[in-house]
Amino acid sequence: MNNEKQIVPDLRFPEFAGHWDFPLIQKLIDEQIIVSHLDGNHGSLYPRREEFTEKGIPYVTANDFINGYVDFSNSKRLPLERAKKFKKGVAIDGDILFAHNATVGPVAKLETDLDFVILSTTATYFRCDNNTLINDFLKHSLSSPYFVKQYTRVMAQSTRNQVPITTQRKFNLLIPNPKEQQKIANCLSSLDEVISSETEKLDLLKDHKKGLLQQLFPVNGETQPHYRFPEYRNDGDWVSHNLGKICTYFNGGSNEKNVIDDGDYYLISLNSIDIEGNLKKEMKRVSISDDSLIKNDLVMVLSDVAHGNFLGLCAIIPNEKYVLNQRMAGLRLKNKDVNIQFLRFFINNNQKYFKQTGQGSSQQNLAKSSVEKFPVLLPKDLKEQQKIANCLSSVDGFIESQIQKIKGLKNHKKGLMQQLFPKVNSLTI
Repeated sequence: MNNEKQIVPDLRFPEFAGHWDFPLIQKLIDEQIIVSHLDGNHGSLYPRREEFTEKGIPYVTANDFINGYVDFSNSKRLPLERAKKFKKGVAIDGDILFAHNATVGPVAKLETDLDFVILSTTATYFRCDNNTLINDFLKHSLSSPYFVKQYTRVMAQSTRNQVPITTQRKFNLLIPNPKEQQKIANCLSSLDEVISSETEKLDLLKDHKKGLLQQLFPVNGETQPHYRFPEYRNDGDWVSHNLGKICTYFNGGSNEKNVIDDGDYYLISLNSIDIEGNLKKEMKRVSISDDSLIKNDLVMVLSDVAHGNFLGLCAIIPNEKYVLNQRMAGLRLKNKDVNIQFLRFFINNNQKYFKQTGQGSSQQNLAKSSVEKFPVLLPKDLKEQQKIANCLSSVDGFIESQIQKIKGLKNHKKGLMQQLFPKVNSLTI
């Protein structure tokens, strides 16, 4: 196969020239440059749920891969003596991890002071020397367009959402000489660090919002918040009202038959609200309106899977371009004594109520009566509601700005990856 002229990137550091090689991962394993968790099966050693503890050796899954690194904050743990029984799936500091089962594609570098961690069967680890294949370059190579193309093709030909390890060994890696590998790795790793730093800022903003919600709304059956703006500290208790007294409740219709790609109206369905209680930017569209929603209506999720994290979540409709689908509720204010943004924040800050009143096992559902009976505490002065809503909306603005900043950085990295790695559409895979 004579493809040497094609195996060069569009963007290259000036000191490098010549074509890239494309060896099989299998060859690199044979040369003992990469060691892989080859069989993907812990057999009888697979840990049982009751064996996990709060402290011990991390049991790492693909869910722990965050922005190119392993985040241990939510990892399950195994007692040291139990973890020592593992002969396979034992990863060490510096290993490159690739998620290949259930969630396919994320890559992370393991950085740890521990002697080892246990890697679940959802991921492969690769371990390489610094002579032929640079460790950090391998990390980015496993996310390169060509490598993604290889495993995407395998997944498209299978009914299972996984890429077997024996199949991974038959994939190609695109590699230049080690010095160029190191320079590419340094460039992309520095960008990873920026993304990670900006993600930490986002997490801090979200934590700040949680703290504000705890201070600005009453908790544990109290009738006043822990913090009150100075001008309202002598205004007394907040007043309780059932949601049904504040809002008119109505259900959505069956509008799936009207879904088209370029519809003029957005369909509010179960997947239209994110976990923060915001309308998603992308959603299904429909060809006609049934006039079910107007500006400043609230829409609420009525059905969710067993954990119920979305049950009762609300978002505000910004204009008349939306249509309400079934299993979603609409809530329209009956009077002007309630600030709609305040009401949204209050409802979304009390998800515990909706989880407790949801009915069903594999899927929980909210009844109209449960929604209408939800107790809403309101300050007597509409201006206090407005001030609280403005405060929280301001934080939401910072959060959204930070989300867009991170999205921009990730898109920038994606563009760099496409430029720094060769385009090899004509190579056989």
